[in-house]
Amino acid sequence: MWKLLHKLKSAVVYDADREFYSKVFPDSVEPRDLLRLRKMDHSDLPGVMAIETVNYEFPWSEGVFKDCFRAMNYTNWICEAPDETIAGYAIISVVAGEAHIMNISVNPAFQRQGVGRKMLEHLIEYARPRAETLYLEVRPSNPGAIHLYRSSGFREIGIRKNYYPAKNGKEDALMFALDLVPML
Repeated sequence: MWKLLHKLKSAVVYDADREFYSKVFPDSVEPRDLLRLRKMDHSDLPGVMAIETVNYEFPWSEGVFKDCFRAMNYTNWICEAPDETIAGYAIISVVAGEAHIMNISVNPAFQRQGVGRKMLEHLIEYARPRAETLYLEVRPSNPGAIHLYRSSGFREIGIRKNYYPAKNGKEDALMFALDLVPML
């Protein structure tokens, strides 16, 4: 029984008290605190694809997302608003002591409301007991994401030349890393 409860707890990260207090005392809870993180499932793909195609000029295909479900070292997350609207999604790979954020994207209706930061903080805490370092790539043309990563403690460690497809060929990727093990 306890194993089942722990499994359910790891599948859904949510605090029902916050939702209750937000209804009774509307100004007592930040909207960001009402967001729920849970594991993504196949039924989420239409909503995820809608966000992916709006946010990216060269979006991942549905097949790529399905491959993420099959990969043993990938964990796929959904961030939901209280009305169950998908506010964003994130995919992380963890293997051999390293974690890598593969994709993190916020529904345009929820951008600039702390959704990206909430998902990033969740990924960091998810990776911390499983990896020593968390990596990601970001387009230099995405200053909002770069600011989020830097303000969350990531440091720039290099450039991947011609990493992303772009209108006029290719765009480099900035490589970032976050040490998850405290320095002694």
